[in-house]
Amino acid sequence: MKFTVERAVLLKALAHVQSVVERRNTIPILANVLLAAQDGTLRLTATDMEIAVVEEVPGVQVARPGRTTAPAATLYDIVRKLPEGAKVELDHAGGEAPLKLRAGRFHTDLAVLPVDDFPSMTEGKLPHQFSLPAGQLRDLVDRTRFAISTEETRYYLNGIYLHATESEGAPVLRAVATDGHRLARVEEALPDGAGGMPGVIVPRKTVNELRKLAEETQDEIAVRLSDTKIRFDIGTVQLTSKLIDGTFPEYDRVIPRGNDKILTVDRKAFADAVGRVAAISSERSRPVKLSLDANLLRLSATSAEQGTSQEELEADVLSYSASPLEIGFQARYLNDITDLINGKVVFKFADGSAPTVVQDEDRPEALFVLMPMRV
Repeated sequence: MKFTVERAVLLKALAHVQSVVERRNTIPILANVLLAAQDGTLRLTATDMEIAVVEEVPGVQVARPGRTTAPAATLYDIVRKLPEGAKVELDHAGGEAPLKLRAGRFHTDLAVLPVDDFPSMTEGKLPHQFSLPAGQLRDLVDRTRFAISTEETRYYLNGIYLHATESEGAPVLRAVATDGHRLARVEEALPDGAGGMPGVIVPRKTVNELRKLAEETQDEIAVRLSDTKIRFDIGTVQLTSKLIDGTFPEYDRVIPRGNDKILTVDRKAFADAVGRVAAISSERSRPVKLSLDANLLRLSATSAEQGTSQEELEADVLSYSASPLEIGFQARYLNDITDLINGKVVFKFADGSAPTVVQDEDRPEALFVLMPMRV
């Protein structure tokens, strides 16, 4: 195999594929990227056996078609440090011969591993197919991934639950994530072809890789899936992932329906006040108490080392007319949600110990649930 490619083109492709490679693993071949050059196209593949990223790079000068593997992190680091505008030549004579990399006066040899050892994750039928605009997919991910659980014992919560359902009589594609302390539920109109899809749990690592790739396009993203695997086609990049083999809990049961104490508050004024009040505490949870009365919200926090802090927001930035209420939340959880809201923040309370619903006044179909804490 021998080919020449522009440094910037190769760097972009390597950045996409090498990020799925685990720095430490017990299977040496999984630290490598598979390079295949043929008919003016370079195809790069990397996998950790749970996720595989494949990218096709057109416009490559292929002098001798072929395939080999090379250490992904090392190759990426070398190409990243080459000067802009450099042309990179990669030459592999076959067998156990090293992969020779040349760029200008720079030359290095990289050890290779057998192509036959490289695992394939992209095989198998994916019968359900639909497409989503990149912006919609980014929105589904952004408004839910913060609530993905990191607790490995409840592995079925370690991803986003993606499924087709109905909302107010209309078919929707819904994304849900929860860690037991908070829940995020967001939906878009159901795309053509998604009606018969199974409910699937997309793992956290896949979600993060997908979000990075989706940032680079405004086009439609094709989604193909089965009961066990999902694939996203994003321009010239193909992301394939195993799905979490588990049953997502019946999340509808924890979404309150009768919360009748409504607070509407300016997003920025509220978020800024939470940040200032919580700054007094060094605790990771940083609890903040909300004390509500007619068109008045008092935020307060207490620290054993620093004392107390409080701030009042009044009718110019909020609306509240229900009975007085005191309730506490983690400041970080409040900020995670307000960061995702564009309009006014709508809180729906029942009492000081019951789950609270939070919504964006401009987009009520994005719904969040927060469990209160004692303060």
